[in-house]
Amino acid sequence: MGTDDYKNRSYGEIPVGTGFKPGIVVVDFQKGFTEAQYPLGGAPLVMRALENTAKLLKVARAYGVPVANCNTAYMNEREMPYWKITAVRKTFLHDHPSVAFDDRIYDRTYDLTVCKKAPSIFFNTDVNDYFTKERVDTVIVTGCNTSGCIRATSIDAFSHRYRTLVPEDCVGDIEEQPHHDNLRDLGRRYVDVVDLKTALNFLETWHASRKDHAA
Repeated sequence: MGTDDYKNRSYGEIPVGTGFKPGIVVVDFQKGFTEAQYPLGGAPLVMRALENTAKLLKVARAYGVPVANCNTAYMNEREMPYWKITAVRKTFLHDHPSVAFDDRIYDRTYDLTVCKKAPSIFFNTDVNDYFTKERVDTVIVTGCNTSGCIRATSIDAFSHRYRTLVPEDCVGDIEEQPHHDNLRDLGRRYVDVVDLKTALNFLETWHASRKDHAA
């Protein structure tokens, strides 16, 4: 079987496209992932994603786009699912400094803030209800890690019937291979894998359409 077998079987043929209103989810840009002093922190792809997500959010907030921001934290190990990652079990606790949001992507006065307990930002949180109330139909997924929480969040966004965009340069992982492998697989089935420029263009187009309707 060759490398084009997925394509030959029609995977990825139909683009998701964009709808009428964007919303952005920001997944786990907490200090445990963005500061190198912590065991899981400072991966180059994650830091690139943080920088690009900050650019996206600056425009989004100026235009009034709904933003949902999350961290992952637990009261103790008894509350946790069965994580196989020692660093998660030992540091992702409510009183640990690693679970604090990175200030570069967080606005407590603007963002819907949730503390998730599972990989997806949508699982047992109020994010879907918030986006429904805001009439969001297109979700832009940002954050880390691509092979874990980004993948889970993207599949849940798809399952909730959102058009889902994942800017490659606004998500990151520990290693490049799983980052690209998971984006490739998501792009075959559930999402449009785009880039920061495309996401910004979508926000600009949406904002311009709002001004036209108000005129």
